[in-house]
Amino acid sequence: MLNNTTIAQLRSLKLVGFADALQQQHEQADCLNLSFDERLALLVEREVYARSDRKRARLLQQAQLKYPSATLEDASFEGIRGMDRPALMGLALSTWIDRGETVTLAGATGLGKTWLACALAQYACRQGRSALYLRVPRLAEELRILHGAGSFRRWLQQLAKIDVLVLDDWGIGHLDAATRADLLEVIDDRVGQRATIIAHQLPIEHWHAWLGDPTVADAILDRLLQSCRRFSLDGESRRTGRTARTATVSKTTIKDPHEDLTASPKP
Repeated sequence: MLNNTTIAQLRSLKLVGFADALQQQHEQADCLNLSFDERLALLVEREVYARSDRKRARLLQQAQLKYPSATLEDASFEGIRGMDRPALMGLALSTWIDRGETVTLAGATGLGKTWLACALAQYACRQGRSALYLRVPRLAEELRILHGAGSFRRWLQQLAKIDVLVLDDWGIGHLDAATRADLLEVIDDRVGQRATIIAHQLPIEHWHAWLGDPTVADAILDRLLQSCRRFSLDGESRRTGRTARTATVSKTTIKDPHEDLTASPKP
């Protein structure tokens, strides 16, 4: 009776791992031969592992990844150039998150940029880091809703605490003035503090023209590219099996007078 009461009390205190381990100890005769200190150590260890599992599950749920099951271990690079397993693992195991670096994954549609970005974010969650996935084309509408509800500042403060922010489909669609200004706020909070992954088709030399306003574009690019690791994927599309083609911008329609500002040393 005392044991059942104790286990119930442990569960009410949300010490689920501890309670499960205690119940198992009483069901296994050999555990009863252990000393008090040894049994206690096993109980505490079980609780620590249980809490870590719950934290990882919570972080993965909050990350809202497009591919939540993407893992570094399952990454395949058959027919893909510009990234391989040693490079990916070297990045994942480096201090890029602690240093608040930007990682850009460039390439045509179908090469797995988004999947790799999600795999990196998923690995970060497994290490106890927070992550969040956002699609840039949807950002304008979401930001308008936040501003209308008066919750933009609170959202911005919460976003600034996210260890890894994935910005997918960067360079797709038009950015209005309000979205550009908000995007600058997001990037400014992260520079040198929090890591950012950008998956894009639009070549970096055309980012300035896409962002539009020269002053805001200079500020965003300066912050993103001052500490940046670039990976450019090439090869056959995973969706069609054909050679993928990167999106291009006609220089007859868009000219970027600040191309030198987008230059950044290679990783």
